[in-house]
Amino acid sequence: MNIVRTIADLRGEIARWRVAGQSIALVPTMGALHAGHIALVGAALSIADQVVVSIFVNPTQFAPNEDLARYPRDEAGDVAKLAGAGAHLVWAPNVAEMYPPGFATQVAVGGAALPLEGEFRPHHFGGVATVVCKLLSSVTPNIALFGEKDFQQLAVIRQMVRDLALPVAIHGVPTVREEDGLALSSRNAYLSEDERYIAPMLYKVITDVARGRDPDEAGQALLAAGFAKLDYIAVRDAETLGPFQPGTGRPGRVLAAVWLGKTRLIDNVSC
Repeated sequence: MNIVRTIADLRGEIARWRVAGQSIALVPTMGALHAGHIALVGAALSIADQVVVSIFVNPTQFAPNEDLARYPRDEAGDVAKLAGAGAHLVWAPNVAEMYPPGFATQVAVGGAALPLEGEFRPHHFGGVATVVCKLLSSVTPNIALFGEKDFQQLAVIRQMVRDLALPVAIHGVPTVREEDGLALSSRNAYLSEDERYIAPMLYKVITDVARGRDPDEAGQALLAAGFAKLDYIAVRDAETLGPFQPGTGRPGRVLAAVWLGKTRLIDNVSC
């Protein structure tokens, strides 16, 4: 399995695949890979001839008070997992390659980016959209795969691809969970043993909301269980992230963001 670190080398590999008439899938990641990421690779292998996995901790989606410096990094371990999973190419650029001196262009997002995470992390999705747009333009994949664990991110990326008429299909892959229901996340490594015991309560509560439980009551139950703070539990339209209108036939989604100790957990389920 090849590892490339520059856009020029990446495009050289892509060009060879294109000449051979092969389809290409991209799995964007920030590393610290777990079984959820490997599920994305498996899904990509089932629908494309060649699978590129990017590893890049994107600084522009972190606010100054967030965890960029301590975000878990393990490139050697990640590469070993990807080789075992059957990925064909790892693209691991550094910050200077992605944001060279003089870089001054950003993707401005609205719509699905504005509520929920957009209220608590107002610059986050601009950074996400910018880096994903650059990843897509660099790899030029036929398909890009994202986990439903970050459901609002998936909605924002789908919106960006539609709005900018980007020639790529976006596939969402269902959230991978531990046996007790906790959604897999690189940030789960931050949880203490006691916090890890409490964490699955989030999935239980949002599942109850999907079945009709009042979101405010569900939030109080999380606080009573030991969660430190509740950013939101909301039932939204699954495409626009606007208000959910029951009875219209449109799919809904329960989304939540909560704090357990110093760790922010997000999760979602369909309704």
